[in-house]
Amino acid sequence: MPPSLLLLLADTLLILHVLFVAFVVLGLFAVYTGYFLNWQWVRNRVFRIVHLCAIGYVVIQVWLGVVCPLTVWEMALRAEAGAATYSGSFIQHWLHSLLYFTLPEWVFVVVYTLFGSLVLASWFVVRPNARSR
Repeated sequence: MPPSLLLLLADTLLILHVLFVAFVVLGLFAVYTGYFLNWQWVRNRVFRIVHLCAIGYVVIQVWLGVVCPLTVWEMALRAEAGAATYSGSFIQHWLHSLLYFTLPEWVFVVVYTLFGSLVLASWFVVRPNARSR
């Protein structure tokens, strides 16, 4: 596969990663904002289950010390293309700076766990709609 295609795939994975993070972070913000503004869509049961599962997956990964599969796959594509990690396109540079920080691992464990706790608490504070029968 040509290196340019590998880098395009890596950039695509990076965009998907940013969208996943945005869903988790903005989803929680929307739930609590929707509570105060009486938005009914934030009580959608499917949305809330998917949102809770998304952050739950992240929290379990960080507790187990597992690197996100999207990151692993992206890095593998970049390595296969012979590119240095995160040197290259404009999109790649800015999305990388949004997602990755150089901090001790325990900081991420604490932050992700606290954030996951806020998402779990939102289930009880902003109750999702009852299941349809």
